[in-house]
Order: sequence, then C-alpha cells, then structure tokens
Amino acid sequence: MENKEITKFDIAEYLEDDALIVEYLNTVLEEGDTEDIISALGHVAKARGMTRIAEETGLSRPSLYKALSQGAKPQFDTILKVLRAVGGKLNVPTA
Repeated sequence: MENKEITKFDIAEYLEDDALIVEYLNTVLEEGDTEDIISALGHVAKARGMTRIAEETGLSRPSLYKALSQGAKPQFDTILKVLRAVGGKLNVPTA
C-alpha cells in the first residue's frame, strides 16, 4: 500500500476567476454568519494576493491577516476596504 500525504484543503487555491469569487462571496453573504463572511473575505484576499490587497486597503499584511483570521472581530471599515479591494460592493435591493 502506498503512503499518501494528506494536505489541508485551501479554498483560496480554487478561487481562480472573478465568476467563482463572486459566486463564493454571494453564497457566504446569503447563508453564512459574521465569522463565515470574514473568513470568506480572507480566502478571497489570499486568492487575489495579500500583498496587493494590503496595498489597496492601506493596511499592512500582518494587520490584514490578523483582521481576517478565525475569531477576529475587524472593524466594519476594514471589512469595507477589503470588500472593495477584492472588487465587491454592498447593494441593497429595491423592494
């Protein structure tokens, strides 16, 4: 029997294009809780490149990693900056 190495699944490796990122974020925004949304933004930021996102948000890379880590409670301003940096925006649909 061959020994196989098990690696940890990292969704950021599969967020290869804008369509997948949009679908992923929309699904998490519709179905997830606050922690899920923060985590999803972290995955997307990682997929897009943390250095680039850090530059666009004006945050340092360590601050960005900390703000988007599990259990973090980032300020809403930070969430908006990251969302905009990854190409997202908040919309309120008309009734």
